[in-house]
Amino acid sequence: MTNIFFEDENVTEDDLYFICYMIERVARKLHQKNVYVVNAVTESEWRRLISLANVLHCENPLKLENEWINEYDLQTGDFDISDVDHDLVDKIPTAIQMGKVYMRLIINTLMPQEDYVDGLRRVYNDEICEIIDNYNGSAYYEPSYVITRAYNNGGF
Repeated sequence: MTNIFFEDENVTEDDLYFICYMIERVARKLHQKNVYVVNAVTESEWRRLISLANVLHCENPLKLENEWINEYDLQTGDFDISDVDHDLVDKIPTAIQMGKVYMRLIINTLMPQEDYVDGLRRVYNDEICEIIDNYNGSAYYEPSYVITRAYNNGGF
């Protein structure tokens, strides 16, 4: 994917990783699902954000969370990622860990005609995210090839 500001530069996997990490952070802060954040931001804005990711990652993530919430008029919901069965879950994965899970799934399922933004919007809108984000299960910590195979097969 080409950077929209510098046509001689490509957007990297690390840029995608940072965007997935920030989606997770913002969704958790707002008590929303990731898909809410993804769909609340326009495609053109995702292209802008991913093109700026190599600079934005130097910013304070708390500042960026607040900027995204205000700029995209994101609303608080009632989904609590930490509402898990503590007999099943000792530790909830961090936003960094989940950013990596989603980055890998996007890259591993990227279609030839897609770029990272197309893949991001496709993956986060898939039903498999309900399973991955249910921390009472084990899907989120499966190896990336298992998650990719489950995605391609329509479920675990």
